[in-house]
Amino acid sequence: MTGAGEAAPARRRGLTVLPLVALIFYDVSGGPFGIEDSVRAGGGALLPILGFLVLPVLWSLPEALVTAELASAFPTNAGYVAWVSAAFGPAAAFLVGFSKWASGTLDNALYPVLFLDYLRSGGGLVLSPPARSLAVLALTAALTYLNFRGLHLVGLSALALTAFSLSPFVALAVLAAPKIRPSRWLAVNVAAVEPRAYFNSMFWNLNYWDKASTLAGEVEEPRKTFPKAVFGAVGLVVGAYLIPLLAGTGALPSETAGEWTDGFFSVVGDRIGGPWLRVWIQAAAAMSNMGLFEAEMSGDSFQLLGMAEMGMIPAIFARRSRHGTPTYSILCSATGVVILSFMSFQEIVEFLNFLYGLGMLAVFAAFVKLRVKDPDLPRPYRIPVGAAGAAAMCVPPVVLITTVMCLASARTLVVSAAVAVAGVAMYYGVEHMKATGCVEFLTPVPPDSLRGSSSSSSSSAASDNGGDDDVEDVRALLLAAGEHAGEGVSVSKENY
Repeated sequence: MTGAGEAAPARRRGLTVLPLVALIFYDVSGGPFGIEDSVRAGGGALLPILGFLVLPVLWSLPEALVTAELASAFPTNAGYVAWVSAAFGPAAAFLVGFSKWASGTLDNALYPVLFLDYLRSGGGLVLSPPARSLAVLALTAALTYLNFRGLHLVGLSALALTAFSLSPFVALAVLAAPKIRPSRWLAVNVAAVEPRAYFNSMFWNLNYWDKASTLAGEVEEPRKTFPKAVFGAVGLVVGAYLIPLLAGTGALPSETAGEWTDGFFSVVGDRIGGPWLRVWIQAAAAMSNMGLFEAEMSGDSFQLLGMAEMGMIPAIFARRSRHGTPTYSILCSATGVVILSFMSFQEIVEFLNFLYGLGMLAVFAAFVKLRVKDPDLPRPYRIPVGAAGAAAMCVPPVVLITTVMCLASARTLVVSAAVAVAGVAMYYGVEHMKATGCVEFLTPVPPDSLRGSSSSSSSSAASDNGGDDDVEDVRALLLAAGEHAGEGVSVSKENY
């Protein structure tokens, strides 16, 4: 699918299992960098260890299962926007898409800043405020360009970065083993526990499993590849958190819990292995933040492409470069990152968690409704539970989301309300542009014309089957658009 007057690119090489595992890993984790604050906010090692043992089961696994099922049913770049559209209609889907794009852009604004923070930790590179601002801009521009060059290149880069980012923690675990005292894992200072900071840290480090669904249209055999990659990433993420956390908290005295802030793993490396391990961890952290940026930018920009293919936003966001990447969607996301990169770390984490939580409530509701509304929807991967089991599976993550949102500050509530109002205003603005025809939007080829059936018979069937055909129509339209775009065939386009 292309913009006006632009030839569709040749068929692109799709993502395979291992590069997709790496991209999902970086969507969610990127390694143990950033979990340090959970030790301080948890008053010791016990609460974060319990959190990374229990929350992956209650939160990460349900979200990963939902992503695997619905991404295999709707293998398009619209991802969760398509799921919500099939369940609740385009208005709700637009608002979810906007809130999750805003959350993703906030998330991505952290990584150039964290890259410089790790280089500075332990007496490393120190920049003046003006030089730091220029460095953030330069990093954002360089990483955005890599995203522009192609998703396959990003996937292979993420695979290499995953290996490099986790390598120093293998050495850390080996060197820490003789110094570990298991009793230190049970340490907790109740008076030092900060519930808001603790839950926000845990939630941030275990979310965004659904982000990779916006890349489903770029995956080879997505119905088979996506479930394998999602489950592989679950094991990788849990191991990447628990092993360094157990090594560091078990080898250092419990009294150091107050020192565990962002970047502290480099200090842990210095105390356990020496300066060489500290430098290795700092380099791995810096590279990890590059991988996190690339994965998030890919998800955000391809989400905008998917929304443009659905006709939700202007056609310009569906234009692809000669590398197959959505040029204007990438530029839009990069602009948001630059604007937001000057906020504080804790502000960004709390804001993005709240916005992400709003979107995920809609995603879980869409998952349950689609199970009830259209139980026979083709799902190449299907969670082996019925509609009641699907609803029950969503209860723990919904409770966690609600907890995090209830702990939000008044400022976060105001900012989130402003984003919601902006989303509603933008939706009606887009609808006005469609009505006046002042901006071009894409319309996928009608599914009945692709199947060879007549419009009248299709309309008759729709009226007989009721709501189930709404789901099938959304799915067929998206699949038709994706298949024809990949083959270099222009999909029909009109102003409406």
